[in-house]
This record gives sequence, structure tokens and C-alpha cells, in this order.
Amino acid sequence: MIQFIHAADIHLDSPLRGLERYEGAPVEEIRLATRRALENMVQLAITEKVQFVLIAGDIYDGDWKDYNTGLFFVKMMSKLQAADILVFIISGNHDAASQVSKNLSLPANVRILNNKKPETITIPDLSIAIHGQGFSQRVITNNLALHYPKALPDCFNIGMLHTSASGREGHESYAPCSVEQLLEKGYDYWALGHVHTREILHQTPWIVFPGNIQGRHIRETGGKGATLVTVEEQQILSVEHKNLDVFRWKHCEVSAVDLEYGEDVVVLAEEKIQEIMNMEDGFPAGIRLRITGSCRAHHELSKNPTHWINEIRAVANNLNVWLEKINIQTCAEINWDELGKQDDPIGGLIRTLDEMILSEDKKDRWAGDFAELQRRIPAELQEGLDAIDLKSPEKFSELCEDIKHFLIPQLLSKGDSP
Repeated sequence: MIQFIHAADIHLDSPLRGLERYEGAPVEEIRLATRRALENMVQLAITEKVQFVLIAGDIYDGDWKDYNTGLFFVKMMSKLQAADILVFIISGNHDAASQVSKNLSLPANVRILNNKKPETITIPDLSIAIHGQGFSQRVITNNLALHYPKALPDCFNIGMLHTSASGREGHESYAPCSVEQLLEKGYDYWALGHVHTREILHQTPWIVFPGNIQGRHIRETGGKGATLVTVEEQQILSVEHKNLDVFRWKHCEVSAVDLEYGEDVVVLAEEKIQEIMNMEDGFPAGIRLRITGSCRAHHELSKNPTHWINEIRAVANNLNVWLEKINIQTCAEINWDELGKQDDPIGGLIRTLDEMILSEDKKDRWAGDFAELQRRIPAELQEGLDAIDLKSPEKFSELCEDIKHFLIPQLLSKGDSP
């Protein structure tokens, strides 16, 4: 049996720009988070007794502020060497931007694949073939995958590629390629990097973005880590996500609908924050709190938002939670019937949504229009009780109702609080 870890986007010592401006921010804890996550990855490799580790780009975050960043990485790789674990690396766009790392001496167990053209490295004892090419410069817009070789016979073939694939929101379009182009190579597993959200693009063969190992800001929410792959007789038995992060970012939505007073909002916010911490089993977290909805409490909240923000921060401090930001986006209570009769864009939007909710003909027509959108929804959001199914009339009506009660108050609100 063979096991290996697929990791990417470590961004070691990633700078925390402007974090010091946030009141009560656990600056030192967050600053060291990428190091602690890398330590966790190394420990996972040793505990699971894997044969090798793949790092699909962006070990660093551009040039280092000091040489200690590189020395720490060398130290971690030396621990893997002591455990007889090989490491295979391709450079990502951020690594290519680093001038210092090019002169860094790495332990003998670490191999960095060619940056100029695809390279194949074999592990004969394991019948493993690893194919990959790193970034030779900061921006690569051509399709690197096209030039990768075909799979070697009688080997378990792995492709390593730092890529945006067919394009991902929030990520530059680097080394773009399609799933079909990757499948043409005949590899058993594709170890991708660059996209910071875990995503499985294909199974049998597996094409995987593991996500980054540690969220660095509020746009990188939830558990972060690497992928542990188990292979037997050149067949994949399991592909498991393993959390490695030590600090987690979360969004918390609080609906103030039907609440009368500001104090009621504070109590509900405390309950929601506690729910998140219970689900995370007390995991250290930075939370962005957003309070929405039409309510009578809106008058108090809008009259003195700073007071209520401080009240919420106080209860969060008692829970040992740092609130990265608090947005109060409430509005006065809504008379839906009256608002829907108005001859303005909001009235028209309400009438359209109501028609979509109630009209069977509208449901059928819009469901057809949304067929392409349904295909683009990630697989994990198309299963389970809360699955998004635009083909189901019932689910479609529920979605329209949710849009109505979420969007209209946002349009009527005053926007973000200070």
C-alpha cells in the first residue's frame, strides 16, 4: 500500500497587511498560523507513514522579509528526510516572484521539478511516475498541460500543475486548462494548486485542488488542509481531506427579523457566535458578523450603531472570540403588499419574484434557463438536505423566496456600519 499527501498554496509567512488596525486582533497567533499549519502537515506525513509529499506550488508568498522564512521550510523538509519521506515540488506564481528562494539549499529528499518544460520523475521501487512543470516567471498564461507527456505504462501516474483550470473566481487565470485536456494524459491522479478552496474536479481519475493549508483572511473561510491519498495495486482506495489549519475564518449571519430592540439583537448575536464556536469545538476563529433583516430594532441600531457594535464586541470577548468586522445592514419593517404595488424597480422586482414563486409556467421557463447554472454548481452543493436543485419546482420556489427576503432588505438598508 502506498500513501502520499497532496498539498498546495502554503504561502509561508504570508504578510498580514493592515491587521494591526483591527481592534483586539490576535496578531501574533495569525502571523504564525502558516508555520503551525506546515508543522501539522509534516506531522501528518510522519504519523501516516506516507512515502512522499507533493506540493503543487506557492510555498512562499513572493520575496521574504527575512531569511528565516526559507530556513523554517528547510527545517520542516529535514524532518521529513529523517522519516525517509520524499518531497516533490513545482513552483507556483508566487514562488517564481521570489528571488531569494532560488538560492536556498534544500535537503536531498526534496526534488523541485523543471520550470522550463515538463519533467517526469519516477520512483521505481513504488512504480510511481510524477509529471510536472513549475512556473519560471510570475505570470504564465499559456496552457502548460498541453505539453505534459502521456502516462507511463505499468506505473501509477501523477500530474502536478499550478493552474486556474477553466477559471476560478478570485484567482488569476494562470496556466489555464480544461478537465478534458487533463484526462487526455491518462494519469491516475492530478495534484493541482493555485485555487485556495478545496475542489474535486473529477473522480476516476481524480483531479483535485486541495485548497491552501491555512486560511489567511476572511475570504478564505472554513477548514483548510491537504489531501491524503491511499493507493493499492495502482488503484486509489481513498482520497481524504485532512484539516491542518490552526486559525479559522468564518462568516456569521444574524437575521434581526421580528426583533424589537437593540438588546435583542445583541442576545441573538451572542447565541449565533456560540453556535459557531460549538461547531468548531472551540477552534480559534476570526468571525465577520452581518446583521440583516427588516425589524423594529432597526431604529435603535441605526440611531447609534457604534454603541451596538461595541455591545456585540463585548459579548464576543467574553466568549474569547475575535470579531473581524461587524456589518449592520438592517432596515425598517417591510410591508410587502404595499412595497410590491409601488411603480419602481424594487416593486417590480418583488412582483417578478412573486410570479416566479407562484406560477408553474414561470418555474418551468426559468428552470430551463438555469440548467447551465445547475451544471456549474459544485458537486458537494448538489447533494444532501440543503442541496441546490434548480430543476426541482419546490426547491426553485424556496430559492426565490430566500432571494426575496434576503435581497430586498439589502436594497433598502443603509449599507455597512462603520
